[in-house]
Amino acid sequence: MYPLKNRHSFAIDVFAKQLTEIRSLADLALIKWSNDTYILGEGTNTIFTENFEGQLLLNRITGIEIQETREGWHVFAAAGENWHQLVVSLIEQGIYGSENLALIPGSVGAAPVQNIGAYGVEVARFIDRVDVYDCKLHVETSLSHEECQFSYRDSLFKKPDHRHWLITGVHFFFPKAWQPVLDYPDLATLPTDTTAKEILAHVIQVRQRKLPDPQRVPNAGSFFKNSVVSSAKCQQLRQKFPQLPYYEQPDGSCKLAAGWLIDQAGLKSYVVGGAGVHSQQALVLVNRDHASGQDVLQLAEGIQAQVKQRYGIQLEAEVRLLNGTGLINP
Repeated sequence: MYPLKNRHSFAIDVFAKQLTEIRSLADLALIKWSNDTYILGEGTNTIFTENFEGQLLLNRITGIEIQETREGWHVFAAAGENWHQLVVSLIEQGIYGSENLALIPGSVGAAPVQNIGAYGVEVARFIDRVDVYDCKLHVETSLSHEECQFSYRDSLFKKPDHRHWLITGVHFFFPKAWQPVLDYPDLATLPTDTTAKEILAHVIQVRQRKLPDPQRVPNAGSFFKNSVVSSAKCQQLRQKFPQLPYYEQPDGSCKLAAGWLIDQAGLKSYVVGGAGVHSQQALVLVNRDHASGQDVLQLAEGIQAQVKQRYGIQLEAEVRLLNGTGLINP
């Protein structure tokens, strides 16, 4: 059995029956796919709630290539590269655009799966295509931006029919015609002539102030997605809760801050066993004291039930929760 406590940032003390590290494209040919196989990056958005009886594939393929053109930079990053380190490296080289996405934990390969986003920017904005290896058929392919079907915290790669696709690398394009994105509340106080390096530093400062460091307080980042509701539902809620923050979407719907919903429901002190809601950021659940998987599941279900009762909104988990054989839905 292989210990998983240090392989997922929530640090539940569980084990895997079988674990294989993929360090090169040559290793892919040796994969024997089964229905209980799961592909894992750095484990920052995954919580193992019990011992995993299947096969874990750890994606550790590395490598970065940068090509400059007159219009911008084509950047290829292998899936096993660390996302934040890539962002810092690009900004230092004068390649701007990803600064709002600094300090998001995890690997490059996980970025398109989740379509990671922060402070008004989603990674899909810069993705040109994604290289994929079909672990069942042992075939390599490359999917265009459109084929990836990106949406809010979602992509084609999260669909059950494609869980045997292992992302080997991501191709980005960062245009030289850079404009800062400062319309998110935490960045709105910055002057319009703020540089990308200044935005990078500010984002890091904000995230460090608001979010717990997984190395010190085990967590998996934002546990729930921000809820997207119709304009009519949003207005109905605002009549009852005038302080409700909301963000209008291009299609007319509204995105609501799930952390605010949890906080205003009085759940910041909510604890189940060793798991609890973080005292400073209600969207983050933490491993307070040797939490078990059942502690986490009961905590999440309790939050969902109380938010549903108070606001009529069903919160959806952003993290990926696994039991002994695969993904589950709390």
